[in-house]
Amino acid sequence: MCSIIGYIGNENASPIIVKGLKRMEYRGYDSVGVATESDNKIELKKGVGKVNEVNSKIQLDSLPGKIGIGHTRWATHGKVTESNAHPHPSNSGKIAIVHNGIVENFEELKKQLEDDGYNFKSETDSEIIANLLQKNYEITKDVKKTIMKTVSEIRGHYAFVAMFENGQLAAARFHEPLIVGVGEDNVFLSSDVLGFIEYTDNAIYMESQSVIILNNKEFEILDFNGKEIKYEITKVSKEFGDAYKGDYAHFTLKEIYEQPDVIFKSGEILVEGIEKAVEYIKNAKNIYITGSGTSYNSALIAKQILSKYVKIKSEPIIASELQFAPDTIEENSVFIAISQSGESADVLEAVRIAKKLNCKIISIVNSLTSSLTRKSDIVLGMNCGPEIGVAATKSFTAQLIILYKIIQKLNETITIDFEQFSQSISKMIESPIKIKKIAKELKNISDIYILGRGINYPIAIESALKLKELTYIHAEGIPGGELKHGPLALMDTDTFVIIINPNDSTYTDTITSAREIKARGAKIIGVSDIESDVYDYWIEIPKINQILYPISEIIPIQLLAYYSALEKDTDPDYPRNLAKSVTVK
Repeated sequence: MCSIIGYIGNENASPIIVKGLKRMEYRGYDSVGVATESDNKIELKKGVGKVNEVNSKIQLDSLPGKIGIGHTRWATHGKVTESNAHPHPSNSGKIAIVHNGIVENFEELKKQLEDDGYNFKSETDSEIIANLLQKNYEITKDVKKTIMKTVSEIRGHYAFVAMFENGQLAAARFHEPLIVGVGEDNVFLSSDVLGFIEYTDNAIYMESQSVIILNNKEFEILDFNGKEIKYEITKVSKEFGDAYKGDYAHFTLKEIYEQPDVIFKSGEILVEGIEKAVEYIKNAKNIYITGSGTSYNSALIAKQILSKYVKIKSEPIIASELQFAPDTIEENSVFIAISQSGESADVLEAVRIAKKLNCKIISIVNSLTSSLTRKSDIVLGMNCGPEIGVAATKSFTAQLIILYKIIQKLNETITIDFEQFSQSISKMIESPIKIKKIAKELKNISDIYILGRGINYPIAIESALKLKELTYIHAEGIPGGELKHGPLALMDTDTFVIIINPNDSTYTDTITSAREIKARGAKIIGVSDIESDVYDYWIEIPKINQILYPISEIIPIQLLAYYSALEKDTDPDYPRNLAKSVTVK
């Protein structure tokens, strides 16, 4: 996944583009580049590293011109090198492009272009687009015809913005996100509203299989057949502009500490949407819940609480696996899709399969203008604000709060005081001294195991995911009952084991497992509302309603992963090799 941006207006383009790229850096941070057009000439600068690093070295924001494009990369084709960084110029240098997505037939197109005398300087599939545009422009001498011919030849999921030497911008979208920002004196093309929210809150969400042609600040939007598309300008919530760290060292820490507010706010909203979702669920023939990564772990918890509290069966499905077993889904079912961004390629593909089977789609999503929302029958917004840190934190909490609201409507005997819960979480995390101490102990270890039973097992998996993402330590979630069926062989004096052990029906069995692990010499970190002599370190959680244990358990582990990342000198906001929203398969 990458961030792309294009700009045309009355001001110098490069400083505006660099600022937009900084805001969208969560989408890609391996390398960065900017190209601008001035006096019918394209100038380009790019390099490896984050936006601020590269800009300080080569002054991306000094390029002249009032038209430009920019990009931050998350590598899919080719290593992280300057030559693979975007923008990519065509052989003639008269066209430059930025691209997000994958060109599936790039090898075939590359051979054709090489046979026609085109040379390639990168390992990317993206450079194909630049040279294909040049070839087609030399034939058509017309930007619109060039774009139409080019998209007819490309296969895959993509969005790209092209800048021509004559000062025109054009872009195409096929599944990957592309948004038009419309200001009084400027127009933006961006993969995220964060790219332009500082300048305008007027947005056009381009449909898949559409192109936009800009001439100065005038534009037209067409489908892939050249037919004009009617579009609506949407007002974007200004909360998306609040993507700043403030006094926090990292976005990840800020977002962890925003969770008490998320609990309180998410507990107050969505009444109408929740009621509609509840009716769908009550009358469902079958219920399937899908997500990827953290969102899939939410689906696992959803299965448990639907079964325990309202006696409704559901089946969680890893989104990326559904395409290989579409027969898993029965027609006319309810399909719940969970996604922070609403742009995850695997989730969108799973929803496409479900819709073909006439399923009703309920989405739990943070971005209310995403592709997923437009494919859904009911949209339940997380209301947690923009999440910039790559590792999901507050969005996980928001997902669970929405699930709790559904459970409350399905079973009115369940009462949750969200305000009181919010206060208890605030108190729990107000002084993380003990967690910082444990983080120092984890600095040089290579393996962590996290054990949980019942509803606590998905939290063990989510805890392992957070530790892997932020610290690069091998971490594995283990079902407590499976300990003697293999994992016990891994326990020794070099091992740390986190025990997820609240005072619920799993407590006694899990304490027993902890003692068996301790007997093998491993260090035990207990996450519980009850202290025990078996724990070498105790992370205390509040004594609360049992349904809320998952949130109170994961938040201190998020903090542990964060502070362990600092001990290991890794960047908690931008873990290596990962991107916030995986919009390519």
